[in-house]
Amino acid sequence: MARVVFTSNIQRHVICPDADAPGQTVREVLENVFAKNSQARNYVLDDQSALRKHMTIFVDGQMVRDRKRLEDSVSETSLIHVLQALSGG
Repeated sequence: MARVVFTSNIQRHVICPDADAPGQTVREVLENVFAKNSQARNYVLDDQSALRKHMTIFVDGQMVRDRKRLEDSVSETSLIHVLQALSGG
């Protein structure tokens, strides 16, 4: 199963512990994680189920290319990082 890691800056806003979940795409893995945590789903995905503009996801160190369908491939040993964009001034 792929491992999903939510950064600490996301966890300040919503409880979303790291999780292992099955799936062959980012979408499948995340849907399995979000099935148990709808609050995290609403924080990460918009009402069209696309990745919110202020979020990004990396799979095995590579940023996902498909932000709408999240069809990037994952393997059973993939490490998926879910990050919130930060801005500064």
